[in-house]
Amino acid sequence: MSKLEDLINELCPNGVQYSSIGSLITRVRERGKDNKDTRQVYVVSNTLGMVKAEDFRENTIHSEDTSNYTVIKPNMYAYNPSRLNIGSIAMLKDNTPGLVSPMYVVFSIDEQKIMKEYFEYNIQSSFVRNKIESLKEEGARFRFDFNRWDWIQIAVPPLPVQQEIIRMLDNFTELTAELTAELTARKKQFEYYRDELFGRDYNEMLKRAEEKNIQIVAMEELGSFTRGKRFVRDDIREKGVPCIHYGDLYTHFGISAEETKCFLDEDLSKKMRFAQNGDVVIVQAGENDMDIGIGVAWMGNEDVAVHDACYIFKHNINPKYISHYLRTSIYHLQIKKYVSIGKICAINAQGIGKALIPIPSLEEQQRIVTILDNFDALCNDLTSGLPAEIEARRKQYEYYRDKLLTFKEVSA
Repeated sequence: MSKLEDLINELCPNGVQYSSIGSLITRVRERGKDNKDTRQVYVVSNTLGMVKAEDFRENTIHSEDTSNYTVIKPNMYAYNPSRLNIGSIAMLKDNTPGLVSPMYVVFSIDEQKIMKEYFEYNIQSSFVRNKIESLKEEGARFRFDFNRWDWIQIAVPPLPVQQEIIRMLDNFTELTAELTAELTARKKQFEYYRDELFGRDYNEMLKRAEEKNIQIVAMEELGSFTRGKRFVRDDIREKGVPCIHYGDLYTHFGISAEETKCFLDEDLSKKMRFAQNGDVVIVQAGENDMDIGIGVAWMGNEDVAVHDACYIFKHNINPKYISHYLRTSIYHLQIKKYVSIGKICAINAQGIGKALIPIPSLEEQQRIVTILDNFDALCNDLTSGLPAEIEARRKQYEYYRDKLLTFKEVSA
């Protein structure tokens, strides 16, 4: 019998008391004007948890006058009642007290009844997430006010039982963290070898080309650029004529018709421009300037419709060799001066066309593609690479988390 089962049999053999979350937490309304020495401002991210405002985004702006901001102390929670559905609830794990926007609700938990780690696992559980979704106040931007926590009941077993559940779930999260750290290291390794294969800077690329008698040509000399035609999200269907979805351009180096999940009606497709097998589709416009100019090789046997935020690049060399090159540092250094920066960043075909690319033999192109494809599979393949293992671990963790947080309720 496991330690958890022993503890349950000893401490709560007849079931566990369920309590409303509202009865376990207390709202905090302390303001910055009463704590003039507290200056650090925090924000809540749906992916990073609670972070310092200056570390969240480069352009994070908060009011210079923080007198009306709410004080948050270590182990307290904050959330935006208008955005709780996207996971924007987090505990302050830093030792330094801080401030959060007055838009946030801040609360502490009763650690005599519930351990902070056990509470956090409950907040993340499928049950609580689903209850929040079902209990929210509908509107232009839904709200989940503080009093609504009274409507959600969770199991509150004795503290030793909570501690053992925390230990078990921490083991799961540590395994996932190790895999995630390995994936981060592999991605950096991928980027390093990709730049190493093509040359890290302009002079190195020229020197290597001269040593190996490799021709260097401008992209415009390799082929032609044709801009796609506009379609919108509402035009996308589950079946029909394939089109390349924006996400494919950022996550793939080569994609086939079997992999795309984006289609258009046949009538609309007659107005489109199409890429053919071996063409490279290159990003023309987007919100992030670092994504401008990257591309994906279309490997499908049928033609694919292309959006007008992209160029269709027709050429006569290995398409995946080009798509890998379009992610290198040396390429982006060359086109950077041609990218217009704004709310929407963009580049014209002439700017991309001026970038120089080394053209080794077809055999060498394929060798480079094979090396980089292997790295790509390890880092990005959702069926066999590290992401697949991380996803499997995540699902396993979520299953056991929800199972471990569910108990037979004690009879009244």
